Order: sequence, then C-alpha cells, then structure tokens
Amino acid sequence: MTPTNHQDFEHDLLTALSQTRKHISPKYFYDVTGSSLFDQICELPEYYPTRTELSILKVHAADMAQHMGPKAELIELGAGSLTKVRYLLREMDAPISFLPMDISGAHLNAAVDDLSLEFPQLKINPIVADYTQNWLLPTPLQGAARRIAFFPGSTIGNFSPNEVQEFFANCVAYLPGGALLLGVDLLKEPRVIHQAYNDAQGVTAAFNLNLLARANRELKTNFVLDQFSHWAFYNAPLHRIEMHLVSLKKQEVHLADQVFVLEEGETLHTENSHKFSIDGIQKLALSQGLEVGPVWTDPQRWFGLLWFDIPEQAHSNDPPFIRSKT
Repeated sequence: MTPTNHQDFEHDLLTALSQTRKHISPKYFYDVTGSSLFDQICELPEYYPTRTELSILKVHAADMAQHMGPKAELIELGAGSLTKVRYLLREMDAPISFLPMDISGAHLNAAVDDLSLEFPQLKINPIVADYTQNWLLPTPLQGAARRIAFFPGSTIGNFSPNEVQEFFANCVAYLPGGALLLGVDLLKEPRVIHQAYNDAQGVTAAFNLNLLARANRELKTNFVLDQFSHWAFYNAPLHRIEMHLVSLKKQEVHLADQVFVLEEGETLHTENSHKFSIDGIQKLALSQGLEVGPVWTDPQRWFGLLWFDIPEQAHSNDPPFIRSKT
C-alpha cells in the first residue's frame, strides 16, 4: 500500500466516522486479504455475477475481439485476478499490449506473473492506480491501432448515478477513438440478488468485516470485529444492494488521536451495488458522448457485456474528471 493510499484511507475513514450517516468507499475492501476473499466470493454457488459473465465471455469472446480489431491495446480497470480477460486475449488479433490496472498492487503483480505464463509474447504493463482518481495511462505504443477499456464484473454498480456519468466522461477523455467493453449486473428477481450477498458460508461477511481488520492493521484503529455484524439487503426502489457493518453495542473507536462513539445499531455503510436495465445504462453513456454498440447477455439476461464506441474528439474541452475527496 503506497503512502498516498494510506493517507486516503485514513482521511476517508475519519470522514466516515465523523458523519451522522457513516459511509466509506468500497475500494478499501481490496487489500491482499480482501482481494483473496473476493476471489472466494466469485466461486460461491449463490454469487451468480462471475459465473454468468464468464459464460458470456466463453460464448462471445471471438465476436468481441472482432469489434476490437487488430493491434489494439487492451486496458482492464479493476483487474483483480485477470481471469476474465484471458478469454479476450486468446481471441484478439495481434494485441500490441495489455495494461491491467488495480488498486491492490501485490495482488495485481501476482496475477500478472501468472498471466505471463500463458501469454509469454504479450507485452504486459501493470498499473497500480485508482481509476476513480487518475488512470495514469502511459503513451500508446507505436503501432497500436486503438485502446479498449475492459471493465468487467459489476463494479460500475458501486458508483452513484452521477459517478457513472463521470466514469463515462473519463472514458471519452482518456480513450479518444477507442472503445469500452462494460460488465453490467442486470435487474432480476430480488431473491436471487439478495442471496448473492448473503452466502451460507459467510465469505461475504468476512469480506465486509475485513475492512475493519484492515483499518486495525494499517491505521492502528481498535475495531473489535465480533462487535460488528455484516448486513446486506436489496433496496428495491433504488435497484441496489446495500452492505453495512452494524455496531452490536455502544463502543468507542480510536483513529488518528480522535475518539468516535458508535451507538448500538449504528452502521458503517460500506457498499452499494446498483443493478441496471440495458436501456438505462446505455442512456447514461449516450449522455456523455459514447456511442452504443452490441450487447451480449446470458439466456436468462441476468448479466450483460455492453460495447460502446468512443468518438475521436470529446464534445467539450473539459479535462478528465478527477474525483476529489469528500
């Protein structure tokens, strides 16, 4: 973890604990332990998004690669374990390079080492960065035809509607003439969604609680994990899962020479995971100047991979969106 990320974590946790409605970004889930726990979540029987998205890639990766064209540079945002991108890399026509980006450097570098065994000729340039702040992209390599961002999983659902628009605006600013292949968790029967975040083995609960354990390790807080409970539910009117950590008793938390009191029943809101209609997410992309392309889904239409082309020039002279701390 870099000093800057350490400072960001402390700043954002201080801000969260100071609020009446306490909320912190889900990006802080992903230290080495959290990334490993998320990999376990992806294997759970209740957690449909990963296996559903993989099934779409298995069937349609060749078609997706056709849209990318030859000699593309592929960028994966929130790259994680680099499992899904393999299906695309196997089908791509002479890709110039692959740039996986993730906030967890140790986890990313281990995944890159493993990927290199399968693709020894591919130029891989891992980027340890927070794509909600700055993409830190290097200059395109000579001979590269276009850049394509691959943003799989349901991470777009962690953003608020305004942040989704800001993400699309960043795509236009950073990838002129390129494209975006976006994973989207679609609206479906609420019971299915609820079970995905409340697995019988308790792995999602451990993943949620690890945020507090990480704070204890890195920020020297004094969270007592068994005094908190994982709570996740589907908020149907807002089309989103909410994950919280519930304080089971009145307790004091120490951070950076400050003391915060958590009341019994008070929560730290750790994640939203919005679910979308295809039409809804496409309208948000169109509002920022992206152009709608093909959509690939599973037979149940539980998940979608959506293609967007990006114009050569942005519609305004605005700089890329860089989110400030709140």
